[in-house]
Amino acid sequence: MEKDLHLSQHIHQRFNTELEEIRNSVMKMGGLVEKQISRGMKALLNSDTEMGEIVTSSDYEINALEVDIDEECMQILARRQPAASDLRLIVTIIKTITDLERIGDEAEKLGRYSVLLADENTTPGHFVELRHLGEHVRRMLRDALDAFARLDAEAALRTIHDDELVNEEFDAISRQLITRMMEDPREIRNALRISWCARALERMGDHTKNICEYVVFLVQGKDIRHTSLEKMKESMGIDLGD
Repeated sequence: MEKDLHLSQHIHQRFNTELEEIRNSVMKMGGLVEKQISRGMKALLNSDTEMGEIVTSSDYEINALEVDIDEECMQILARRQPAASDLRLIVTIIKTITDLERIGDEAEKLGRYSVLLADENTTPGHFVELRHLGEHVRRMLRDALDAFARLDAEAALRTIHDDELVNEEFDAISRQLITRMMEDPREIRNALRISWCARALERMGDHTKNICEYVVFLVQGKDIRHTSLEKMKESMGIDLGD
C-alpha cells in the first residue's frame, strides 16, 4: 500500500511538472508574438524595409511552437486523461495558442505592408495614427499573458474592457483615412494599405480578448463568450469603473 502511495505521489508530481512546462511554453510563444508586433510597428513607423522583411520571414517560429505545444497537449490528454481544472487548463492552452498564432499572422501583415509602403516613399508621418493603436494592442496582449500566468480572472476582464477602446481607435483611424482618400485620390492606394494595417491591429485586439475569455473560463469555469461586458462584470461581481 505504501509503495502504491509513493507511486501515486510521483505520478502526480510529474503531471504537475508537465503542466507547468506547457504553461511556460505558452508564455514563450506569447513573448515571440509580442516581439513580432513590436518589430512590425517599428518597420511601419520608421519605413524600415529590412525590419519588415524580418517580420515577414519570422512567422515560422511562432507556427512551429504552436504545433509543438498542441502535440504536447494531445499527449497529456492521451496519457493523463485530466479532469476538472486540469482539463480546463489543457483546453485553455489549446485555444490560447490558436489565437496567439493568429495574432502572429496579423503581425506578419504589418511587416509586409511596411515594405510596400516604404517602396512608395510614404513618409513616416502618415503612420502617426497607428502608433497609439499599436502600443495599445501590444500592452493589451502583455496584460492578457500576465493574467494567464497569474490565473487572474479580474485582470483578464479588465483587458477585455480595453478591447472596446481599441475598436474606438480603429474606427477613428478609418474615418481619417476615408477623409484623406476623398481629399486626394492619389492617396487611395497607400491609405488603403495603412487601413489594412489598422485592421490587422484591431484583429489582434479581438484575439487577445479571446485569450482573456479563456482565462476566465480556466479560473472560474464560466464560458463568457458572446456575453456582454456588463453581464460579465455582474456575474463576476467586478466593478471596472468608467
